[in-house]
Amino acid sequence: MVYFLHRVLWPQAPVLPNALDDARDRCVVQEEASPYSLVSICLDVLVATLEQWCSTKPDGTLCLPEHWHLPREISDQFLERMTWRGKLTDRTAAIFQGKQTNLKRISIQRAKLSATAFTRAFCHHKLVQVNATSVDSELLAPDIIHALQSSAWIQENLQCLLLDSASVPQDSRLLALGQFVGIRTLSVANMSFWSEDLVSVSQLPNLENLDISNTLVTNISALLTCKDRLRSLTMHYLKCLTMTSPQILAVLRQLKCLLHLDISNHKHLRSDLAFRLLHQKNMLPNLVSLDISGGFNITDEVVESFLQQRPDMRFVGLLSTNAGYANFFITKQGLKVAGGANMHQLWEALSRYGNRSCFMKETLCMLFTETLSLHTILPAILKLVAIGMRNHPQDLPVQFTGSACILNLIRENLAKGMPVRLLSEVTCLLFEATKNFPFYKQLQKNCLLSLTSSRILCEVPFDRFDAAKLVMRWLCKSENPKMQTMAVTIISILALKLVPEQTEQLQEELIMTVKELLTIIRKKTAENLKDVTFLFTLKALWNLTDESPSACKYFLENEGLAVIIQVLETFSEPLIQSTVLGLLNNVAEVRELSPKLMTEDVLKHITSLLQSTNIEVSYFAAGVIAHLTCDRQHWLSRDLQRSHLLQHLRVTLQNWPSSQCKMSALVTYRSFKAFSPLLGNFSQPEVQHWALWAMHHVCSRNPGKYCKLLVEGGGLQLVCDIQEHGQANAQVKQMAASILKDFRMHFTSYQRLPTAPVPSLT
Repeated sequence: MVYFLHRVLWPQAPVLPNALDDARDRCVVQEEASPYSLVSICLDVLVATLEQWCSTKPDGTLCLPEHWHLPREISDQFLERMTWRGKLTDRTAAIFQGKQTNLKRISIQRAKLSATAFTRAFCHHKLVQVNATSVDSELLAPDIIHALQSSAWIQENLQCLLLDSASVPQDSRLLALGQFVGIRTLSVANMSFWSEDLVSVSQLPNLENLDISNTLVTNISALLTCKDRLRSLTMHYLKCLTMTSPQILAVLRQLKCLLHLDISNHKHLRSDLAFRLLHQKNMLPNLVSLDISGGFNITDEVVESFLQQRPDMRFVGLLSTNAGYANFFITKQGLKVAGGANMHQLWEALSRYGNRSCFMKETLCMLFTETLSLHTILPAILKLVAIGMRNHPQDLPVQFTGSACILNLIRENLAKGMPVRLLSEVTCLLFEATKNFPFYKQLQKNCLLSLTSSRILCEVPFDRFDAAKLVMRWLCKSENPKMQTMAVTIISILALKLVPEQTEQLQEELIMTVKELLTIIRKKTAENLKDVTFLFTLKALWNLTDESPSACKYFLENEGLAVIIQVLETFSEPLIQSTVLGLLNNVAEVRELSPKLMTEDVLKHITSLLQSTNIEVSYFAAGVIAHLTCDRQHWLSRDLQRSHLLQHLRVTLQNWPSSQCKMSALVTYRSFKAFSPLLGNFSQPEVQHWALWAMHHVCSRNPGKYCKLLVEGGGLQLVCDIQEHGQANAQVKQMAASILKDFRMHFTSYQRLPTAPVPSLT
């Protein structure tokens, strides 16, 4: 029940960002710090508890209650939240089959759906936008197109269709795309999209924005069909083009309405298309955005000359080129540059290339170098790194370099200025990466290093159960002393954040960890080395055994008592003594294990430490004695020895200061559960006295927490029973009265009542 509370867990004054001079950083901080909208919160609850609200049809799919009708905006958001949370399946998609929802813009990114479920759920709605980016391969692009085609209204009115990375069967064509006459925006990037398909879509009468990046197109001449309406053309990494650069430029020259052009490429292809384009003087005069990242032989001079001829240019992509470093690109007002010359260019690159792993890897590598000696809080950059990692979960270089960048962005005090919600997201992404790449040690190490941030470890929401598993396994495998120190430090704090039920579930990890911790303590003791690893290992063992009978059992089974006695005989520092005694308190609280502590060696050391002038040491020694002597059955043949121990305890308690005194170590409890047998033991007032002194001490130091625990655990009733008991010791009664007085004062001052039933205090 008793555990060690680290100083890093003590309440601290909030640290505000002191370097957020950039408007983007201020915007991210404000956005991440703001509460979610009420609609978003309600939809998240609905998504999380969908099974409770919905009924099941005979075919096993779900349907909403009959009287529910969701308006268009809510319907779109509902579907988006389901997709985001990974809840959109054939079974749940059936919710959208009837008329209770009204969809207009659907997003099913990365969802796993069958063609039948997609058709039934969505194609009777009047859709104007469909985002099926990276949809699972079970739902093929031709099936999506065919399903949407089944609705005459959608054929006429669909304005935006995003099919990036959707699967297409071998030798299939997507000619049917040409039937959606209302389409203004079409993306078929990273798909088996052929030149014949391009001929079909180029005839769409309203097409304005087209993305054919990384497709199988060999000839772009078909674009001349839409030369008078195409405003944005993205053709990144068209690796199959058979046209020469002059032929491509001849087509592009005639796209008079073009405002945005992306001809970026992988730099290893050494394409000269961008170089040739930059030397065209009267070509594409209306252009405001040009991406030539990865272009070959690109220099500052030629790019500057091109931009000077087009004063309305607002963006240029220069990543993976030799351009972007001249003063011109820094001083030109209104021009955004995606490149690697400075942090502003890297920010732009991260924001533009989140979906392109080739550019994301390079940007993250440059960002890592740029942030090695960072002293500025950059939440906007951190958020973009998170987006890049989330978009490429199976790409090891992105995950690894991303994790390294995260460490640079949150190290030391930088994490204190980051929004908690953003830190939670990146922490969860790091753990996801460790699951996807369990054998990549450096990635695992980066994840662990992120947990050395006290803010993340103590304040940020993430799955601490999974984290504890990871750290425990790492501890048992790692022989690196520095990594060992890091692991035991993290374990000692994580153990405080797990509820006892979670600790009990870590059976395999718990066995290995307790054994490893004892091995470290044994080795350090033999070397007479009380370094930081030794101290944190003791604290980790103390905190792991708190309200965990299994951990206490493994401690004893691995000769823990012999190790601990050796520690007490080797070191005399009060901090070490109180830590060891705190651990023994946890073992003594387990009724079936406490007799194991009743050895001559253990009792000799505890009796000696009971008389320590250090109040913390004496306090914990008294706690061990109180728990050991509480059950008379364990002392049937040693009643005299038990009487001597109780006499020592009584004398010691008389000499203690007020229970409202300060201790250098902050004594904390999860609950007062282990105090119940002590408080009810009227035949041993010394035991009751110690328990009440302990409870009054923590209640006076932190009434907000412990007055509540008094009620929830039934401790308040036991204290009332002591005060009312006719045979109770006078001093014990006085201590009980002090606790009840403080309890009344606390709830009167804060004008709040505990939720559990409260016994009468009058």
